[in-house]
Amino acid sequence: MKYSSLILNDAIEALSELPSIGKKSALRLTLHLLKDESDLALKIAERIINLKQNIKKCERCFNYSDHEICQICSDSARNASIICVVESIRDVMAIEDTSQFNGVYHVLGGVISPIEGIGPGELHIEELVLRVKSEKPKELIMAVSPTIDGETTIYYISKKLQQMDVKVST
Repeated sequence: MKYSSLILNDAIEALSELPSIGKKSALRLTLHLLKDESDLALKIAERIINLKQNIKKCERCFNYSDHEICQICSDSARNASIICVVESIRDVMAIEDTSQFNGVYHVLGGVISPIEGIGPGELHIEELVLRVKSEKPKELIMAVSPTIDGETTIYYISKKLQQMDVKVST
C-alpha cells in the first residue's frame, strides 16, 4: 500500500516484520501511536532500546537476565538440586507461569536436528555436562518436545551423563 507519508509507511513496514503482526495490525498500531497524546511511543522505543542494549544471557542457565546470573539461578529459595532442561527461554517462561516448579533451569537453545544442520555443538549441552559435574544436582528433568529430534537430544545428553551420579527423567 502507498501512504501519504514515507515515515508512516516505514513505521508500518517495521511493525509488520514482527511475528503475528500483519499489515493491517501494523497500520492500526501505528495510527494509535500517532494519535496517542501521552509519550507511549517514546516509552516503548526507550524500553526496546534498553532491552537490546542491556539484556544478557545468564552464564549458568542461558536464560535472559539483567545480570551475569539470572534471578532464578541466584534465588536461594529455589531447589538447585533439580535442573529442568528446556529447549528455549519461552519454555522457562511457560513453566514459571504455572508456579509449580521450584528448581532451576538449563536452556539448551534448541534440539539436535541433523536435517536443519543443528548438532550438539550448536547447543548448550557441554555447558550442561560441566554444570552437572560442578553443581552435582540430584536430578535433571528433560522437558524437551517429544519429537524425534527431542528424543535424540535426550538420548545424547543421557549418554554424556551416563557415568555421573544424576537421575535423568522426562
